[in-house]
Formats: sequence, C-alpha cells, structure tokens
Amino acid sequence: MITAQDFMAEASRCGFDFYAGVPCSFLTPLINGVISNPALRYVGAASEGEAVAIAAGAWLAGRRTAVICQNSGLGNAVNPLTSLNAPFRIPTLFITTWRGEPGLKDEPQHEVMGQITQDLLRLIGLQQDAFPSTPDAIRPAFARAVEAMDASGLPFAWVMRKSDVEDSNLDQAPLPVRAPGRRLDEPEEGARPTRAASLERFLAIVDPDAAVIATTGKCGRELFTLDDRPQHLYQVGSMGGASGMGLGVALNTSRPVVVLDGDGAALMKLGTFATIGAYAPKNLLHVVLDNGVHDSTGGQATVSASVDFAGVALACGYAFAASCASLDGFERAFRQAGAAAGPAMIHLRISPGSMATLGRPTVKPADVARRFKAFLAGAPARAPQGEAAEA
Repeated sequence: MITAQDFMAEASRCGFDFYAGVPCSFLTPLINGVISNPALRYVGAASEGEAVAIAAGAWLAGRRTAVICQNSGLGNAVNPLTSLNAPFRIPTLFITTWRGEPGLKDEPQHEVMGQITQDLLRLIGLQQDAFPSTPDAIRPAFARAVEAMDASGLPFAWVMRKSDVEDSNLDQAPLPVRAPGRRLDEPEEGARPTRAASLERFLAIVDPDAAVIATTGKCGRELFTLDDRPQHLYQVGSMGGASGMGLGVALNTSRPVVVLDGDGAALMKLGTFATIGAYAPKNLLHVVLDNGVHDSTGGQATVSASVDFAGVALACGYAFAASCASLDGFERAFRQAGAAAGPAMIHLRISPGSMATLGRPTVKPADVARRFKAFLAGAPARAPQGEAAEA
C-alpha cells in the first residue's frame, strides 16, 4: 500500500500536473489526494470518455496528463482512446480500477468487466502495468510508463486493485453556483445558411490568435477545404469529444478557444455542457452548427429540432448564449460573445448538405496535433519522427 502523497510526489517529479476523471471507491484516496493538492488541476468529468477528451486538450496545451476512472467506465473510454488518442498520438497515463477482480467479492455489475479489464486494454493497443502498490515500486513504474508514452505517443494504462492506496482526506471547496447568463435570440431571416457559408463567415471574423477545434465529419473537412491554418485541429473520430478537448485547451491557455460542434456530436456528449459551465473558462466559445441531420452518414435526422442548445448552455452555467439562423445574426452573436466573459455558446441553425467538392485533410492527424500544440505554445511546429511522438 502507498499513500497519495507518495504517488503525487513522483508524478509531479515526472511532470504530471493535470488530471481528469470519474470517481470510483477504489480510487477515493488517490482522487482525494489529487483534488486536495493545490499544485495540481483535477477536472471532474461527466463521463470517462469526456475525461479522456479533456485530458487530450490539456496535453495539446502543454500539460502532462492522467485520466482516472473505474473499469466499468472503460466502455465509455474505448472510443476516444482508439479514435482520438491513437490517430493523433496523444499520450495520457490511464489509471483504471479492477472492480470485479476474480476471487474478490464485489457487486454483480462488475463481474464481466473484472474478467476482461486487462484483455480489453490489450485489445485496444494500450501497454499496461499493475498500479504501483509499494513505495519502492513507484519510481520504476513511472519510468516504464513515461518511456513507453514518449516512444509511442499513446496512453499507458495502470490497473489499480482495492486498497492499493491508503485512505486520505478530501479538501475540496464546492464549485460556485453560476449567476444566470445572458441570452440573445436573433430573428430567423430568409433561408438558413449552409455550413460552408457559415464557416466562411467564421473565418472572416475569428481572432487570428484563436485556437479552433472542429468536430468530426464534414465540419472539419469543410474547414480544411476552405482554409487550412496552423491553429485548426480537425477532429477525426471520437464523436462528441470536441467540446471536451476545447475545455482542456481553454483551461490551459490564455488564447481564445473556439469549438465548432455539430448537433449530433453535441447531443452525444451533452454532459460536457455541464462540465464546461462548472469550470467556466472565460476564453471558450462553443458554436453548434445545427443542420438537424447526421450529414456524414446519409442525412438521417437527429433530435435537435426540439432542442434549445442555447437554453441548455445557460442552464449548465454558460455566461452567454445566442440562438440564430442567418449569417448576419451569427456575426452579431459572435461579436457579442467575444465581448462577454465566457464560456459562451452560439446555436446556429443551418441547412443540411455540404460542399460539392469536399476533400479530406491531407495533413495526418499526428502532424495536425503537433502543429496545433506548437501554435498554442507559440513555437514552430516539429513533425513527429515516424509513428513515434513527442510527449
């Protein structure tokens, strides 16, 4: 058994200073220790997949990260681990518990996952090790994990058993209750704009110092086709994860951060709205381009026709939210959002369809990530060596 202080001392020595996660009773001592340490940042996520996306954004902004969760949440984390961290080569220390360990009395819902935890991690391509449970095991365990992440650019997993960490007290101030945000409703005038026209207007008015994360599918493809810029990150896979990535970036940079989301993606991770509202980065603008359909997969309808995204954002603690359905209304909302202390939301209803000649980003995801990371750091981009990536 180790103490949370033992763990944090070595973790901090290795540069780990940003944590995101979802609690588990096995994790209580470690999470309590991290939350209670003023030198560390912990973001409590609404889901395990969201935590992975938040940590990815923090890594892009220069932090060394860890994600901590119960193994029952591995199912929620598999998608971003395989379709975000893997193609973009974004490492994180992934600490999961071993609920349902064979031979250990536990609740019935943990039985199946307890039998397959290590096999599942192996199947999705993560190197793994047992969580270091004695003081003399901590430094070698970190050395192996850091070396593996530096070489591969991929997450490295530790599996924690019950009582690996000694009990520790929690010192956590409650998150503040946000005052009601301000709402702007622009009238709908004429035909709704296309996504391409909306992105063209966005490119004309966005701050050149802003970091932009475009959601998966045709949003990122159209943005790349219109104008490829170093501050653009074209998310592939990990549907719904763009807003979590944007939060992770915004909490770790003074630059303006814009998330270009879609209605289907936003609905998939609607809990991230609450996390953004609670942690309230003032530099984050969340734009939902709502065409009412899953455009990349044949135009099947989403349920967004009856969803008031601006109202949801305000209910979750956003400081400003606007609803609009025209390019001029979007620009007016954009300028008001920029003048307000965020987080801010713009819900722009657009027409279905995409550009007739729509390509795909020709820059590989790992190169996009490192170019974006270099932009945030204000340094020239360096291409990764082969499949390896810098940590």
